[in-house]
Amino acid sequence: MSRVFATAPGILDWPGRGRVLILDQTIKKKGDPLKAPKAAMADELFAAAREAMRRSHSPYSKFPVGAAIRTADGRVFAGANIEIVSYPEGWCAETTALSHFVMAGGGEIAEIAVVAEKMDLITPCGGCRQRLAEFAGPQAKLYLCDQTGIAETVLMKDIFPRGFDTDILR
Repeated sequence: MSRVFATAPGILDWPGRGRVLILDQTIKKKGDPLKAPKAAMADELFAAAREAMRRSHSPYSKFPVGAAIRTADGRVFAGANIEIVSYPEGWCAETTALSHFVMAGGGEIAEIAVVAEKMDLITPCGGCRQRLAEFAGPQAKLYLCDQTGIAETVLMKDIFPRGFDTDILR
């Protein structure tokens, strides 16, 4: 186990990093749960989106985009935009991340980060907003990023207030 600074002691199950022992003046019994600091988790999501953006296949638009989603249980899935010569048939970064999420069993999306190399504070397109809304509740956080990190946080309900309701199709 590694020693790290935190505001509270305990065992931290940090996605992608394993179990970390948090120490300070108070000793808690082994196995006490402690969630990762929210700012650190959001920064980790930005880093995953930025790394995905580096893997973008965007030879026609030269507009790389990366997205990362975190599930309510802490799993992270990332994706980049993928263009093909039949231009409108490409995939947005959010769609690529969602495909990884679905193939890994899905769940509920709690947080989303999107970053573009040439446009700060990029938001998902309308189609991706609907796709994300299928798996993310109205309280899911959408992080709008610049080149250095998260610049603004909005809720799905605010950025996509009138999406198609899946309940009418059941």
